[in-house]
Amino acid sequence: MRDAAAGGRDVLGDSDRDSETAVVREGTTLAVGRDIDAPPERTATALRDTRRWPDWSPSVGGVESTDRYVESGTTGRVRVADAWVPFRVTAATRLRWDWRVAGVPATGHRVDRYPEDPGRCRVVIEVPLVAAPYVPVCRRALDKFAALVEGG
Repeated sequence: MRDAAAGGRDVLGDSDRDSETAVVREGTTLAVGRDIDAPPERTATALRDTRRWPDWSPSVGGVESTDRYVESGTTGRVRVADAWVPFRVTAATRLRWDWRVAGVPATGHRVDRYPEDPGRCRVVIEVPLVAAPYVPVCRRALDKFAALVEGG
């Protein structure tokens, strides 16, 4: 399956699994993407909402941050595997954010627009190659995120 937003090839070769998701190698990361039937701005706002992370991320059991919506410099802590660890958002724009968790560079998050269809977009979680085993968790997260955004 081709990832239309990234222009790459499904590196796992399992495009029959789900026609809406793909994993594409982008340099030193794997981009796990899923189409969303919602406008990009609304989707990006939901992706940046720290209060909703536990609703869609299988690895986040809780979040504490003074910022509800992440921006560059947002800090807080997340509960991962029953342990609270600090995070810091290292860069953020309206449609993208990156962070460090426990001081380690973690996943990137972005929303890609489809110029020909303003009511749809693609959400992508960028996973460092060394964390490739995390890809199935990202796929589950994107499925849950899509249900949350498309349903409301």
